[in-house]
Amino acid sequence: MAAVETVEVHDPHYEPIISLPEQVTPTLEEDEDILFKMRAKLFRWARESDPPEWKERGTGDVKLLKHRENSKIRLVMRRDKTYKTCANHYLDTSMELVPNCGSERAWVWTTFADFAEGEAREELLAIRFLNSTNANEFKEKFCECQQMLKDQKAKESEIKTPTNNEEKSSKESEESSSTEKK
Repeated sequence: MAAVETVEVHDPHYEPIISLPEQVTPTLEEDEDILFKMRAKLFRWARESDPPEWKERGTGDVKLLKHRENSKIRLVMRRDKTYKTCANHYLDTSMELVPNCGSERAWVWTTFADFAEGEAREELLAIRFLNSTNANEFKEKFCECQQMLKDQKAKESEIKTPTNNEEKSSKESEESSSTEKK
């Protein structure tokens, strides 16, 4: 008599105890337009180290974002895969990009309030790109954004401070309205 072999196929399938629907997490970038986006590596100057040294903050896409309503421009960088924020600060007209000594593809600048770690901290940051072309493209866009901020401040100051002709005409209209009341 021949023995009959039975082959058991085990295919485990377990239903989850609770369901976890995918949730969309807001990035707070929904109200902003992307002016610049490029892959880079970010470093910060660690003053607290002995001796002080450059420490890597992360690698990912650096973005320059302009808010649609208030026209403020901020620099945001998130780490690859984890999307943890490694840079988050507004651009200011007083910021100055300085080339990193010994590298044509890196820039250094100081920000007065970087919110990447949660609280606002003054940071000395350095960013390094794949090549000098990308680094120069970042500098051009950074400077262009600063010029946009300068132009915006100039417009705001023109609106807030009327010109001499406007002041004279407003005084004349006030005087004429006060004489009409008498």
